[in-house]
Amino acid sequence: MKSLPNAISALRFFGAVCLLFFRVESCAFWAIYFVCGLSDMADGYLARKLGCESKVGAMLDSLADLVFVVCCCFKLIPALAFPRWLWIWGGVIVATKIINQISALVMYKKCVFPHTMANKVTGVLLFLSVPTAFWTFIPIVIVAGVATFAAIIEGHYIRTEKGH
Repeated sequence: MKSLPNAISALRFFGAVCLLFFRVESCAFWAIYFVCGLSDMADGYLARKLGCESKVGAMLDSLADLVFVVCCCFKLIPALAFPRWLWIWGGVIVATKIINQISALVMYKKCVFPHTMANKVTGVLLFLSVPTAFWTFIPIVIVAGVATFAAIIEGHYIRTEKGH
């Protein structure tokens, strides 16, 4: 039972890769998308509830999140028609997160994926707003604002040695 959260995270890897084989317009794509998103919420909750939180589990969760985001981006970016300024804003957020990881590598000789409340809120909002992005980009603008704040907080967390 103690390995259940890690198994859920590992299954998110598999589900994320499966997204690559389905069209964005298909029910299968969205079913897998929602299962992956819900699994992200479930694994952390179960780890805390079962008292089996670990650094390995947190890293596995973060890596599964990264694979999920990359696979979603690969499939969704070509399908979404956002204004150029929103794409640039997204690029700035990604660049900030990359700089944060470079800082962690320089300071600690390892990647650091802080599970801050701001990062968690960003993840939930992004998960919920992506399906609406085909009709309006307003929820994505809100997510971008929260994600910007989360990236700044993450960088502060890493550079003040709380991330070590």
